[in-house]
Formats: sequence, C-alpha cells, structure tokens
Amino acid sequence: MIDTSVFQDKTAVYYTLGCKLNFSETSTIGKTLKEAGVRTARKGEQADICVINTCSVTEVADKKCRQAINRLSKDHPGAFIVVTGCYAQLKPDVVSKIDGVDLVLGAEQKKDLLQYLGDLQKHEISETHTTSTKDIISFIPSCSRGDRTRYFLKVQDGCDYYCSYCTIPFARGRSRNGSISELVAQAKQAATEGGKEIVLTGVNIGDFGKSTGETFIDLIKALDEVEGIERYRISSIEPNLLTDEIIEFVASSKRFMPHFHIPLQSGSNDVLKLMRRKYNTSLFESKILKIKKMMPNAFIGVDVIVGTRGETEEFFEDAYSFISGLDITQLHVFSYSERPGTQALKIEHAVSTDEKHKRSQRLLSLSDEKTKAFYQKYIGTTMIALMEKTKKDIPMHGFTDNYIRIEVEHDDSLDNRLIEVKLNEFNDDFTAVKAEIIKK
Repeated sequence: MIDTSVFQDKTAVYYTLGCKLNFSETSTIGKTLKEAGVRTARKGEQADICVINTCSVTEVADKKCRQAINRLSKDHPGAFIVVTGCYAQLKPDVVSKIDGVDLVLGAEQKKDLLQYLGDLQKHEISETHTTSTKDIISFIPSCSRGDRTRYFLKVQDGCDYYCSYCTIPFARGRSRNGSISELVAQAKQAATEGGKEIVLTGVNIGDFGKSTGETFIDLIKALDEVEGIERYRISSIEPNLLTDEIIEFVASSKRFMPHFHIPLQSGSNDVLKLMRRKYNTSLFESKILKIKKMMPNAFIGVDVIVGTRGETEEFFEDAYSFISGLDITQLHVFSYSERPGTQALKIEHAVSTDEKHKRSQRLLSLSDEKTKAFYQKYIGTTMIALMEKTKKDIPMHGFTDNYIRIEVEHDDSLDNRLIEVKLNEFNDDFTAVKAEIIKK
C-alpha cells in the first residue's frame, strides 16, 4: 500500500516530447498524481515534481530531451526529477548521469510511477528502473484530452516490425493492445465528459488485436456506435494494414472522418527494401487510389524519411517523382538520423547533412503546394468545423471533417462546438483558411 500523504499539496510540471501517444500517456501519469494529491503547478510557480516523458526517434530528439531535462532542473531547483519514455528506456545510463535527475523509469515501469517516488527527497545518485525489451508486456490504458479539445485514445502499443532504421520496437516492446470492450468504455467516458472528437493512437494501430484476438476493423465498428462522440480520426496506419474493408467502412461510417495518415517513408522501391518495409510503391498507390475513389474529399497525410543510408541521388529522384504524382494532401518530412543498434548502419552510402537538408526542403515545398491546392478546392464552400480552445485575443481555430484548418474571430463560447462555416480565403501565412460563421 502506497502512503500518499507525502504527495498532499505537492505540485508538478509535465513535459512531453515526441508523438501523440506520449502526450496521451503523460496525461494518464498526471491523473495518477492528481488522485494522489498532487496538483499541476501554476505558470511561474516552482514545482516539487518534474516529469519528463521522452522521445528517441532521432538524434535531434535525444538532444531535445537532454535540453528539456536541464532546463526544467534549472527552472525548478530542488524539484524531484523523473524521466521516462523512449529515451529513458533506450539510454538509461546516459539519462541517469544528467545533473538533477532523481529517477529514470523504463517503458514497463512508468505505469507504476507512484510507487517509485518514495518520499520525494532528492537523490545523490539517480535511481534507475528499467527492464529488457522482451519484458515490456503491459498495456497502459490512456484516454486523455490534456489542454486540447480532442481526446487521444491509446488503442495499441509496441511494434513487431523491425524496420532497419528504427528503434521503436526496442523502446516500446512487442505489439499489444487493450480490449474492444475496455476501449469502448473509455470512449463512452470521454463522451460523458463532453468530448466530441477522439483520435485513435498507438505505435502500429493496424496491428491491433495481437494480445486479445480481436481486429482493428471490429474495434472501429464498435467505436462508431458510441453515442455522444461526433468524430473519430485514425492517427497513423501502415499501408499494408490499411485494408479495403477499413477504407470502405470509414467511407460509410457515421463518425469516422475522411482523414488518413499513412507512413510511406520512401517513394523508391529500392530504398523501401533497404528499410525492410512490408510493402512497395504499387501497394501504397493502390491505397491512395482506393481512398480517393471512395472519399474524393479525404485528407491524406504521408510520412517520408529523406537521406537514409543507401538513398542515392537516383533513388531520391525516383521517390520524388512517385510522391509528386500521388493525390495526397500533406507530407511529414523527417531527415534520417542514425540510431545505435539498428541494421541500417550496415548499409553503405551515407548521405551528407547538406544533401539531406536539400532533399527535405524539396519535399517540404512539394507538401506546401499540395496542401494549398487541397485547401483551395474548398474555398467558397460551406462546411462543419469543430472549434478548439485558444488563448484570448488571438484567432480561434477549428478543423473540418476532412481536416482543413479554419480560422475565425475569437469567441470562448465556440470552444468544443461544431459550427457551420463558409471558407473564404487563406490567412496571411497560409496555415489556415479564414472562415465566416454561418450557424453556431
């Protein structure tokens, strides 16, 4: 039994790096501490506890984690510093040596954070609790909103794919998931709290069912029946797991939006083989064509990595040409970062930093062209947008069903409301479309 008296009237700050899954899990950690008597520190207030949930997808991510730990330690002198997440799991020895760190928790331990906090006294030598990858077996439920309007429902964790460039399977363990009944109950609770939109998150969500014998299509069919939730979005799904049945269901669904995020990683079949991806460009293109046939208005975001080992200039040009011809909306472009222990390090031909930057800029420019062209098609039309909370005196933003970002004058009464708007023109920096409210 944990004595929670030590936590009464204590304050905490939370800092999250990386993916939506991390943000969801941080929110769950925050709820656990709140139930034990810890409140979130106010702006400018020095906290008693700092929790940093880290990412390690690239070397840049590692660096940002170290910077965040140092900054929070400086801003909150005397605070008990807890570091968890992927960087903590993969490099606990490095993290434990950073000044100010008291506790390092691996992927399997973060769910039990409370029991590791002790009396919150600073440690002369940081304490580390991690397990090997094979022992990361728990599924930590999480459905959270944080500071956003949208809820993030964690449906799956871990990955059984060992792509040559990626450390995620080592950081998060094997694929596992919650049960459909548990996840539906969490969605119903979000609806009770007033939630209108839920984003399904995970590491490889199309692989849902490994630990419960269920399927992703059965999950989304069950969630579609939850009253009160107006919108669902699928955060990211591997192209080889995005079945025609899933696409067809989303097209006919009451609540799943015409919005897909699909990792491509490279538009070159040669590079895809080097990456050990489980599809080729032909399969990927067939998924895009199927989506657009069923949902011509669908927003399609695509992940691409540039400058991987083995990506010659010829291979990149092949990839650029392929991506240019796809009817997609937006690219999320990442520069390849070498990760210790990955098979990619055995591949010859390393791409220079300057060349990675040039390739990245070309793809980002292509992405801007495609996004603007997509938005342009809907200027002058009337659509329904879910509005999101923003700070006072700045424009308020919302998203249409197909994920067009709209902008209206600030009005607190619009927070978390579906309103009818007419899309008029791009804002000054082309990040949203200015809209006129037709009906609140």
